[in-house]
Amino acid sequence: MGGGSGDIDVDLDGQGWGATRAWVEGELSAAERIEKVERLRGGWTSDMRRLDLRGPQGRRSLVLRSFVKPFFLRHAEGLLTREAGILRLLGDTDVPAATLVAVDATARYCDHPSLLMSRLPGSVRLADQGADDRAELLARQLVRIHRLPVTARERPRTYQAWASPERVTVPAATERPELRQRAVDVIRRDPPAYQGCFLHRDFHPGNVLFTGTGAAGTGAGGTDGLRIGGVVDWVETSWGPADLDVAHCSTALALLHGVPAGMRFADRYVAAGGTLAEDGAAHLHWRLLDVLGFAPDAEKVAVPWRELGRADLTAGVLTQRLEGYMESLFSRYA
Repeated sequence: MGGGSGDIDVDLDGQGWGATRAWVEGELSAAERIEKVERLRGGWTSDMRRLDLRGPQGRRSLVLRSFVKPFFLRHAEGLLTREAGILRLLGDTDVPAATLVAVDATARYCDHPSLLMSRLPGSVRLADQGADDRAELLARQLVRIHRLPVTARERPRTYQAWASPERVTVPAATERPELRQRAVDVIRRDPPAYQGCFLHRDFHPGNVLFTGTGAAGTGAGGTDGLRIGGVVDWVETSWGPADLDVAHCSTALALLHGVPAGMRFADRYVAAGGTLAEDGAAHLHWRLLDVLGFAPDAEKVAVPWRELGRADLTAGVLTQRLEGYMESLFSRYA
């Protein structure tokens, strides 16, 4: 759901945005005004806009998330209320998340259900170049998220599976129907027992902003090295097995950068201090549960990735990588 910036000016006075603009302006400090609005590319479930503001105290930017697609409009109240609560919770932690400014989860004041938050530094980076260094930082960041101490009252909802044996369809174009069926048979069994922890639940390179260049955390004076500037999109935050977050990021890495990248991420996570299921069959269950959430194809993630420059991720490439990744998972964990 996170995205990179594009060069499209968006007029919030236009049709369907007048009320939203008025709501945003009501949340600004005295004499502050919206100077520029820019659509953020790479989002899939919601419209993301950067609002550049100017006032007596200088300039700053906020980010506006609005749900406009019918499916997400139906679920907007739950999604945005949850994200608002999580952003408040993360404000007291070392996780680089946005600061909540305001939320209108039921579109009482806005044209569409919306959430207004601070803008985080950095950009989404999906190129193959530097992918290993970014994966190291992703693993370390995910360990820190999973270690967040939360009280029973603060604990987010239990995770929801994004695939089920009944809902998985085998694409006509596949040359490996037996591989898909074998994966479905694995998730047909009861979920393994697990030690629960705080999950982002949609943690992948498209929802992490990077700053700096070069190797992770290095550079002249240690200031310009590659770093994570922010983690975005907390609408699916849940309580569940660490394996599930690792699985989701691993699938994304396999699709973006090839099967080996997806297979290495769990090892990076463990090396960074994370704990995964010791039983290979249990870990395989969570990995395949995530993979099958992309079935019959990975087109829903590919569209925003292509917007961000990965035109090479054609349907054929993604199908080949997804099936190659499934095969590697069976080889290692079955």
